[in-house]
Amino acid sequence: MNVKKDNDFYLRTAFGLLDRDSDGHVTPAELQFMLRNLGIEVSDDLISDLIKDASKTGNGLIDENDFMQWVTKIQALQGLDVTTSGGDSEEEITRDLLAAFKVFDRDDNGYITRDELQAALEMIGEPVTDAQLNQVLALGDIDHDGRIDYEEFVKMLL
Repeated sequence: MNVKKDNDFYLRTAFGLLDRDSDGHVTPAELQFMLRNLGIEVSDDLISDLIKDASKTGNGLIDENDFMQWVTKIQALQGLDVTTSGGDSEEEITRDLLAAFKVFDRDDNGYITRDELQAALEMIGEPVTDAQLNQVLALGDIDHDGRIDYEEFVKMLL
């Protein structure tokens, strides 16, 4: 696969996870739910602004096309220098990523298995279908060994 095809696959997978009821649209409630489960508290006003920015139809919903264009725009902006933003240090980010990995790696063997992934997602109130679980594993399991190691986990999140 080339980089564009990989990116499209990952974006479609992410959209599928956001679209909890599989109706082809992400609602403000679905976006808010996912962000809260990731530990990101966002006001309803900001959610509304994000949806407005992403939705080309102005109907308050994001379809897959809108989502892909929106995230591609964000990815392009990431190329800007953000080192002066006053954000977390590299050490803090590494510590947070390792802590997050350990939440999923319940037996502490250095890998996240399918069962561990499913248990962790259910624990945070995000029950997933087998198809969604397969999508997440396909997204993260770069070496196709059936499990996600720490490096793959970090690449999936960053």
